[in-house]
Amino acid sequence: MSDPSGSYARTASAERVRHVLAGHGLAEGVLTFGQSTKTAQAAADAVGCELGQIAKSIVFVADGRPVLAVVAGDRRGDAGAIAAATGTRTVKLADPDTVRTATGYTVGSVSPFDLPDGLIVLIDESLERFETVLPAAG
Repeated sequence: MSDPSGSYARTASAERVRHVLAGHGLAEGVLTFGQSTKTAQAAADAVGCELGQIAKSIVFVADGRPVLAVVAGDRRGDAGAIAAATGTRTVKLADPDTVRTATGYTVGSVSPFDLPDGLIVLIDESLERFETVLPAAG
Protein backbone atom coordinates (compact mmCIF):
# COMPACT_ATOMS: atom_id res chain seq x y z
CA MET A 1 0.00 0.00 0.00
CA SER A 2 1.36 3.45 -0.93
CA ASP A 3 1.87 6.03 1.82
CA PRO A 4 3.10 9.29 0.30
CA SER A 5 3.42 10.96 3.71
CA GLY A 6 5.90 8.36 4.91
CA SER A 7 3.99 7.95 8.19
CA TYR A 8 3.92 4.15 7.85
CA ALA A 9 7.72 4.01 7.69
CA ARG A 10 8.01 6.25 10.76
CA THR A 11 5.47 4.17 12.67
CA ALA A 12 7.20 0.93 11.72
CA SER A 13 10.58 2.34 12.82
CA ALA A 14 9.16 3.64 16.08
CA GLU A 15 7.53 0.29 16.83
CA ARG A 16 10.78 -1.50 16.01
CA VAL A 17 12.62 0.63 18.57
CA ARG A 18 9.82 0.34 21.13
CA HIS A 19 9.97 -3.47 20.81
CA VAL A 20 13.73 -3.52 21.42
CA LEU A 21 13.45 -1.18 24.38
CA ALA A 22 10.55 -3.19 25.82
CA GLY A 23 12.88 -6.17 25.98
CA HIS A 24 14.99 -4.11 28.38
CA GLY A 25 12.08 -2.67 30.37
CA LEU A 26 12.50 0.78 28.80
CA ALA A 27 9.59 1.10 26.32
CA GLU A 28 7.74 3.60 28.51
CA GLY A 29 10.59 6.06 27.93
CA VAL A 30 9.79 6.48 24.21
CA LEU A 31 8.37 9.94 23.58
CA THR A 32 6.26 10.84 20.55
CA PHE A 33 5.43 14.30 19.25
CA GLY A 34 2.89 15.85 16.92
CA GLN A 35 5.51 18.07 15.29
CA SER A 36 8.63 17.13 13.39
CA THR A 37 11.70 16.21 15.44
CA LYS A 38 13.91 15.37 12.46
CA THR A 39 16.55 17.95 13.42
CA ALA A 40 18.35 18.11 16.75
CA GLN A 41 17.05 21.63 17.35
CA ALA A 42 13.46 20.63 16.59
CA ALA A 43 13.78 17.65 18.95
CA ALA A 44 15.31 19.80 21.73
CA ASP A 45 12.53 22.35 21.31
CA ALA A 46 9.85 19.64 21.44
CA VAL A 47 11.32 17.99 24.53
CA GLY A 48 12.39 21.20 26.26
CA CYS A 49 16.00 20.14 26.80
CA GLU A 50 19.46 21.41 25.93
CA LEU A 51 20.47 20.93 22.31
CA GLY A 52 23.49 18.85 23.38
CA GLN A 53 21.24 16.29 25.08
CA ILE A 54 19.85 15.24 21.71
CA ALA A 55 21.95 12.31 20.48
CA LYS A 56 22.11 12.57 16.69
CA SER A 57 22.73 9.34 14.79
CA ILE A 58 24.71 10.21 11.66
CA VAL A 59 25.84 7.67 9.10
CA PHE A 60 29.19 8.14 7.42
CA VAL A 61 31.03 6.00 4.89
CA ALA A 62 34.64 5.28 5.85
CA ASP A 63 36.67 3.74 3.03
CA GLY A 64 33.44 2.33 1.62
CA ARG A 65 32.13 0.94 4.92
CA PRO A 66 29.17 2.49 6.78
CA VAL A 67 29.83 3.85 10.26
CA LEU A 68 27.21 5.23 12.65
CA ALA A 69 28.34 8.18 14.75
CA VAL A 70 26.16 9.09 17.73
CA VAL A 71 26.91 12.78 18.24
CA ALA A 72 25.69 15.39 20.73
CA GLY A 73 23.12 17.72 19.18
CA ASP A 74 25.34 20.75 19.65
CA ARG A 75 28.29 19.10 17.89
CA ARG A 76 29.06 18.06 14.33
CA GLY A 77 30.28 14.70 13.16
CA ASP A 78 34.05 14.99 12.72
CA ALA A 79 35.25 13.10 9.64
CA GLY A 80 38.86 13.30 10.84
CA ALA A 81 38.02 11.81 14.23
CA ILE A 82 35.99 9.08 12.55
CA ALA A 83 38.88 8.29 10.22
CA ALA A 84 41.25 8.09 13.18
CA ALA A 85 38.88 5.88 15.19
CA THR A 86 38.27 3.50 12.30
CA GLY A 87 41.77 3.52 10.83
CA THR A 88 40.46 4.70 7.48
CA ARG A 89 41.53 7.41 5.05
CA THR A 90 38.34 8.66 3.40
CA VAL A 91 35.23 9.55 5.41
CA LYS A 92 32.13 11.22 3.99
CA LEU A 93 28.47 11.54 4.87
CA ALA A 94 26.37 8.65 3.62
CA ASP A 95 23.69 9.22 1.01
CA PRO A 96 20.06 8.37 1.92
CA ASP A 97 20.15 4.96 0.21
CA THR A 98 23.29 3.98 2.11
CA VAL A 99 21.74 5.15 5.38
CA ARG A 100 18.67 2.98 4.79
CA THR A 101 20.70 -0.04 3.69
CA ALA A 102 23.20 0.26 6.55
CA THR A 103 20.73 0.88 9.38
CA GLY A 104 17.22 0.01 8.21
CA TYR A 105 16.16 3.57 9.07
CA THR A 106 15.63 6.62 6.89
CA VAL A 107 17.62 9.84 7.22
CA GLY A 108 16.19 11.85 10.11
CA SER A 109 14.93 8.81 12.00
CA VAL A 110 18.08 6.75 12.52
CA SER A 111 18.03 5.21 15.97
CA PRO A 112 21.08 3.78 17.74
CA PHE A 113 18.90 0.79 18.70
CA ASP A 114 18.24 -2.39 16.71
CA LEU A 115 21.10 -1.98 14.28
CA PRO A 116 22.50 -4.67 12.00
CA ASP A 117 25.35 -6.80 13.33
CA GLY A 118 28.75 -5.61 12.19
CA LEU A 119 27.84 -1.93 11.86
CA ILE A 120 30.58 0.16 13.46
CA VAL A 121 29.07 2.53 16.05
CA LEU A 122 31.07 5.42 17.50
CA ILE A 123 29.74 7.49 20.41
CA ASP A 124 30.67 11.12 21.04
CA GLU A 125 32.34 11.30 24.46
CA SER A 126 30.88 14.78 25.00
CA LEU A 127 27.50 13.13 25.66
CA GLU A 128 28.91 12.09 29.06
CA ARG A 129 28.36 15.65 30.33
CA PHE A 130 24.62 14.95 30.53
CA GLU A 131 22.78 12.70 32.96
CA THR A 132 20.06 12.17 30.32
CA VAL A 133 20.48 12.02 26.55
CA LEU A 134 17.69 11.56 24.04
CA PRO A 135 18.37 9.57 20.86
CA ALA A 136 15.97 9.10 17.96
CA ALA A 137 13.50 6.29 18.38
CA GLY A 138 12.73 5.69 14.73
